Amino acid sequence: MSSPNTGGLAVLSALDTARTQMYHVTAIVIAGMGFFTDAYDLFCISTVSKLLGRIYFYDVDRPNDIGKLSHFVNNLVTGVALVGTLLGQLVFGWLGDKLGRKRVYGLTLVMMVACAICSGLSFGKSRTAVIGTLCFFRFWLGFGIGGDYPLSATIMSEYANKKTRGAFIAAVFAMQGMGIMFAGLVSMVVSAIFLRFNHAKAFHDDHAGSTQPASDYMWRIVLMLGALPALLTFYWRMKMPETGRYTALIEGNAKQAAADMGRVLEIDIQADQDKLAQFRSQNEYKLFSGEFVRRHGKHLVGTMTTWFLLDIAFYSQNLTQKDIFPAINLTSKAEEVNALEEVFETSRAMLLVALFGTIPGYWVTVALIEKIGRYLIQLIGFFMMSVFLFIMGLKYNYLKNHGFLFAFLYSLTFFFANFGPNSTTFVLPAELFPTRVRSTCHALSAAAGKAGAIVGAFVVQTYTLDGNVKKIKTALITLAFTNMLGFFFTFLIPETKGRSLEEISGEDGGGGVGGGEGVREVDMGNHPRNKEDW
Repeated sequence: MSSPNTGGLAVLSALDTARTQMYHVTAIVIAGMGFFTDAYDLFCISTVSKLLGRIYFYDVDRPNDIGKLSHFVNNLVTGVALVGTLLGQLVFGWLGDKLGRKRVYGLTLVMMVACAICSGLSFGKSRTAVIGTLCFFRFWLGFGIGGDYPLSATIMSEYANKKTRGAFIAAVFAMQGMGIMFAGLVSMVVSAIFLRFNHAKAFHDDHAGSTQPASDYMWRIVLMLGALPALLTFYWRMKMPETGRYTALIEGNAKQAAADMGRVLEIDIQADQDKLAQFRSQNEYKLFSGEFVRRHGKHLVGTMTTWFLLDIAFYSQNLTQKDIFPAINLTSKAEEVNALEEVFETSRAMLLVALFGTIPGYWVTVALIEKIGRYLIQLIGFFMMSVFLFIMGLKYNYLKNHGFLFAFLYSLTFFFANFGPNSTTFVLPAELFPTRVRSTCHALSAAAGKAGAIVGAFVVQTYTLDGNVKKIKTALITLAFTNMLGFFFTFLIPETKGRSLEEISGEDGGGGVGGGEGVREVDMGNHPRNKEDW
């Protein structure tokens, strides 16, 4: 059985075979800076949350007791943005399919800029009012961040050529690692500046366990700086044309698609309006239909479950770093340092883990994803994360007294998260599903991931917040188990490398990957696409 391919429609063929050029790089930078901002905004709160406890929950009647956020307030401050992100993913993902990728792409950026600034301006006459205002704005900050996930992934997948598509999408997501690193770097630099300022002014309370008056400015500046990278890319995001695939396959305007993509590719593309019907006819079924379930139901279950399981561990580790660092002697105990020194040490440790564990994993994925494929990278990542988390849980009593070894193993879990499922769970939903529901399906997968992140923030973090050794050991071993579950759920997902998006989804008239019949095919070269071709 033969089927039409994307070569039948000139604009799709041109996109799939285009050489890598400046517009690809521009798209990566524009979408990537959104993810840089996302990660900075989500994770910078970890560097200052202890500071918030010192400032607003200090008891004047207990001068020897350093202020600390309660379990509930800590979870609320660090986790409310994740709730907003989950909802934003679902709303903007659906809007991306209904209204077009570009139409709603700028709105997410506006929300991120406005709410990052407002988070730093949180106000109120009482500590409850300040924390409540902060949580309000961080919820809506998360809502804007949520929209960036499905829209950036979908836009990059629909712009890219089929030979480098995975690397391009992974490169966009790799900017998350840079955002995490800069969250630590910026917090470290700002706290160092205020420390120098405090020493120059010789504040009377600049001693171990104290909280400097300047601390209240410090955390606000860190949060507000998250608006800067998003603001810098707004103009370029607005200049991006709608993706050719959406314009042609959803809006049915092959002429406009050819004109838009011809302009960015700097070539002439035939409109092929008369050939468009055969492609659109393969894309008429809706998300909640038997045809979608037959073709892609298993794939959606696979992308949602693996992202959910991965983010339980990934966000648990990121958001609880500030509590783990003292336990492994990467930072001093709160009573031994003043407030700004505590932020400086926490930020420095976070920066080192990102620099030597997190970032390398992202870029190794970019380098190898088109060579060994998404499927194998995800399996390797889940398996190795399970191994290292299990070792840390089993040998925690020994490792907590050997900080360098613990830090090394801890960094390896981040490396294999990012050279593994943290990257591939973002890439695969942007490739597997038809154009009409691509953004929505990516949003559903990403929202499942954020549900896992919420479990990490509200359940795992609560469980380990008191630093109890037995609880930390139990949590680490449990996280190893969840990652092993992710390893097995990966078998629901097919390999996508080297194929066009229409070939993967079946929009070209073929069966798509797996042929819609539940057959998983690992791409090892030019093998048949569906069962009838064998």
